[in-house]
Amino acid sequence: MKVVVAGATGLVGTKMLEILEERNFPVTELIPAASPRSAGKKLRFKGKYYTVVTLQDAVNAKADVALFSAGGSVSEEWAPKFAEVGCVVIDNSSAWRMDPTKPLVVPEVNANIITANDKIIANPNCSTIQLMVALSPLHKAFGIKRVVVSTYQSITGTGVKAVEQMENERAGIKGEMAYPHPIDRNCLPHCDVFTENDYTKEEMKLVNETRKILDAPEIMLSATAVRVPVTGGHSEAVNVEFNKPTNTTEVKAILAKSPGIVLYDDPSTNTYPMPLVSSEKDEVYVGRIRNDISLPGAINLWVVADNLRKGAATNAIQIAEYMVEKGLL
Repeated sequence: MKVVVAGATGLVGTKMLEILEERNFPVTELIPAASPRSAGKKLRFKGKYYTVVTLQDAVNAKADVALFSAGGSVSEEWAPKFAEVGCVVIDNSSAWRMDPTKPLVVPEVNANIITANDKIIANPNCSTIQLMVALSPLHKAFGIKRVVVSTYQSITGTGVKAVEQMENERAGIKGEMAYPHPIDRNCLPHCDVFTENDYTKEEMKLVNETRKILDAPEIMLSATAVRVPVTGGHSEAVNVEFNKPTNTTEVKAILAKSPGIVLYDDPSTNTYPMPLVSSEKDEVYVGRIRNDISLPGAINLWVVADNLRKGAATNAIQIAEYMVEKGLL
């Protein structure tokens, strides 16, 4: 299987290479691709070094699958070119997520919507992925009426520039800024750009992608996305109101047996999900499960996942694994 990793030198691209090796994905030929300025660099994979090529070179190679993490504008331009030569693109940018002709997939939730005709498949936003893994089994059981979610998102979701900003601030070095304010010892209620309704794009991704993935346009959802000085792992405080009555015992029982979830919840031993717990893991951790004392029947959850793994690279590779298993690749 010929596999392209587009954006191979970035944070997510590097993680994709690592996870392809970890999970022993059936790569017979690896083609790392990136922008012209990165072409010619060497990357190590399974004990061998590979030369980074341009995206045009990668198209010409006519690969079986291309894992894209190169940004929205690059995906808009290049994903169709890969698709035209028969290569399946699994894209980590926001470019195709809300396109009604493209599947938006979290494997534990809706992999079954993928068909042999799908050549461009969208990977959801990192904060949406972990939310869907946690909420999908509860939606199936009780029907979700309304969600209020506040996210606490790692700077790695912004990229290398944000990590460098925080490291510079901690070292007292003046450098390039990824954010409009300092991030070290600070929290910014500002992920992505603001839209006309005063929500950010990140917050609206949570709204729109949730409805598409769950095929539930009626779900009401409000989000506040906050950037925090953490270098790995997104956390989410989630309040859910259901259509059917439930309780914490039922919720815990369902989550404990749901794929991709680790129920990590014991207040008596200070056991609850944290970014340090989810670091380098592919599962979504759920804890702090409790009744909403202000609204009977509503439940509070705390949901944490490694945003570079399950929130990006792992989810994309799991989509590819599903396609291999079903004979679609």
